[in-house]
Amino acid sequence: MTSEHPRNEEEHGAGEQRLPSEAELSEMSREDLVKLGGRLDDVEIVEYHDPWPVKGTRAEKRSERLVAAWFGLAGLSALAFIGIFIWWPWTYEPPSPGNERAHFLYSLYTPLIGTTLGLSILAVGVGIILYTKRFIPHEVAVQQRHDGPSEELDRQTVAAHLADAGSRSTIGRRKLIKRTAGFGAGTFGLAFGVYALGGLVKNPWADPESEHSLANTRWQHRYPGEKVFLRRHTGNFNEISLVRPEDLVPGSMETVYPFREEERGDHHELVHAIKAGDAPVMLVRLRPEDSAQVIKREGQEDFHYGDFYAYTKICSHLGCPTSLYEQRTNRFLCPCHQSQFDVLAYARPIFGPAARALAQLPITVDPETGYFIATGDFPEPVGPAYWERES
Repeated sequence: MTSEHPRNEEEHGAGEQRLPSEAELSEMSREDLVKLGGRLDDVEIVEYHDPWPVKGTRAEKRSERLVAAWFGLAGLSALAFIGIFIWWPWTYEPPSPGNERAHFLYSLYTPLIGTTLGLSILAVGVGIILYTKRFIPHEVAVQQRHDGPSEELDRQTVAAHLADAGSRSTIGRRKLIKRTAGFGAGTFGLAFGVYALGGLVKNPWADPESEHSLANTRWQHRYPGEKVFLRRHTGNFNEISLVRPEDLVPGSMETVYPFREEERGDHHELVHAIKAGDAPVMLVRLRPEDSAQVIKREGQEDFHYGDFYAYTKICSHLGCPTSLYEQRTNRFLCPCHQSQFDVLAYARPIFGPAARALAQLPITVDPETGYFIATGDFPEPVGPAYWERES
């Protein structure tokens, strides 16, 4: 009967090899530790091929420059990604006459950040594969694995094996590859950090009264007495179609957006008002029998106009569009995660993962024009929660 581990035979005197003492172990060189570890772990080297037995040949130098070129490309691509991510014009520019160059530069933003980051990932991977194939010795070894915790002797011999593998890989004397690999991997990691933290750099509370703050939307009044009309989108960004009470039949809903008279003829502002993520609002006209059952939210009793109620279209769960209105049950439905909101009870959630009511927009009818206007912005932030939110 044989023992499972050669060390057991040695401890019982059955083996020929004597284990070194701690003093002898501390005086052993790395090569001695490598050999000892191989014997103790029952490792048999079947094949060990050095890819460059003659050092410093032109072929070896070409391979080294090739690997370095890929790592250098990874670093340059990552730097390009960082520069484009931070400084390239990313805000929407409409394709209007005289604005072709700005629109063209804007249209390149997403393809450029995708191309540069993807090229950096590809170059790092190709560089690692090429280095492994051209410089790491091709070793075939057979080892019997044993259960149980590692002892100090095992740990030191394994560390020696790893250090020896690094030495035999010749990475220590290949300064060009080390520098380019550090450059490529470092900038690649920096690019990912910029990508992950880029959205957190801008302080949304730098100007709390601005419409760009998370607390405000484009429905915010920029000066006292300003009229912000409710506008429908007909598919033509430049067409202004305002909403009157008689445009909606009882039990119907329409999506509306903010419009200011000074924006008329301004293609950029008209497009932005439609595309702004916090702009869409659901204007609902309840049936008379349903309107009599409405439960109004405290402090928002005068936010409606007759049978007309306006709520943000942005779901309070994860920001999906709650664009489905069920007339029979008077519910808003979010198609993403099936949250349902009771229109007769200030759009509070009654089913699904949403935990807060939809924000209500205060509305009335402009006595001069007969069109719907917003009397103010939403009294609370729309959409999902964020750190400084109180509601």
